[in-house]
Amino acid sequence: MRHPFPAPAPAALLLLLATAGCSAPDDRYPSLLPRAIEKTSFADPVRPVRESAPDPALELKIGEQQAALAEAVRTFDAASARAQTLATRAAGAAAGSEPWIEAQVALAELDTLRSATAAVLGDTEKLATDRALSGQPAYPALDRLLSAQRAAVAAQIERIAAIERSLAPA
Repeated sequence: MRHPFPAPAPAALLLLLATAGCSAPDDRYPSLLPRAIEKTSFADPVRPVRESAPDPALELKIGEQQAALAEAVRTFDAASARAQTLATRAAGAAAGSEPWIEAQVALAELDTLRSATAAVLGDTEKLATDRALSGQPAYPALDRLLSAQRAAVAAQIERIAAIERSLAPA
């Protein structure tokens, strides 16, 4: 004789058995809600930035460094224009040709001038480092000068690379 209901599939029986234990909570397990220690922030506390007092000696050094940067950038820009002219003349010339060599010499001069700008940056970074090591607060004018010098060095590196890319490879 045939039963009116088909026999349950084995997977259905396993599912029924697996969920049977979930039907009656008995509070034996800990809560999954965050504990008090887990709500604690481990971020650094926000401390007010100390105002730096005006420093006439530092302002004088900053002025000297600004003048040195301006001179280094002016000298580099003049040499860069000359190097660009020589590179344009050497465009399409074979490596080792006279115009190519002249452009390469101009690029070497540019690299020397870029290192002079980097030296000015190094002097300013030493000022900032000495100030930080002595525990003094940041000095906004010094930070602005450092940013300007870093930008100038980066721009000079890119300018040299752009001129170099226009020449035939060695």
